[in-house]
Amino acid sequence: MENQPLWRLDGKVAFITGAGAGIGEATARLFAQQGASVVVFDRDRSGAEGVAEAIRVAGGKALALAGDVRDAPMVKSVVDRAGAEFGGIHILVNNAGIYPRAALVDMTDEQWDEVLDINLKGVFHCTRAVAPQMIRRRAGKIINISSVNIHVGAPNFSHYIASKGGIIGFTRALARELGDYNIHVNAVTPGAIQTEAEERLVAEQGQAGQEAVAAIVARQCLKRRVLPPEIAAVCLFLASDLSDSMTGQTLNADCGNALY
Repeated sequence: MENQPLWRLDGKVAFITGAGAGIGEATARLFAQQGASVVVFDRDRSGAEGVAEAIRVAGGKALALAGDVRDAPMVKSVVDRAGAEFGGIHILVNNAGIYPRAALVDMTDEQWDEVLDINLKGVFHCTRAVAPQMIRRRAGKIINISSVNIHVGAPNFSHYIASKGGIIGFTRALARELGDYNIHVNAVTPGAIQTEAEERLVAEQGQAGQEAVAAIVARQCLKRRVLPPEIAAVCLFLASDLSDSMTGQTLNADCGNALY
């Protein structure tokens, strides 16, 4: 549309993984508020349906779909269905991920594989499924959610950080590969996000969990937690026309933990 603000997403369709809660939910809600039709994809069907229903009640357009990003044939079928229902996918936000802790010497192959399969291979599956639609249209925005931990490191997180570091390399490679089709590929490295899932994890860890969070906040320039809507706002910037000159980049949003 002519003369619409550059941050608006009117007429766009966004496919967001892990959108049943946390960063994904906040991003889905914000994109819908800015005019996008949103595909809310999550392995938790009830979570996805709840977010989609809230978007519709608020006057937006949303479709809830459930599935596992590790299942390539299922991902393709879901993407094809979403594209057919909404007329194509313009924006992909690869947000689905897990973050279990495990010491390296105690880590099993199964634990390593699960994190890499969901966090990194899942990004590959979803991007491979969506990219042909964007290539045909010769336009698209792909946003990959990594982690501040690739910059600062963290104990008992080697599998997680390996997966999130892989996302950065994948982002840069695809920016080169897909640039000729006017497809923008960027990444976001969120800091210590205050989500419901993270709060439950901290509660389970008791005093040790609270001290770990306090130590992270103490390292930051801004002495507070990062909130999901703040990461959603970064994703909106990367999904909208505001970022049309950017690709292959990593935006860090962590209240000033990693400075680079």
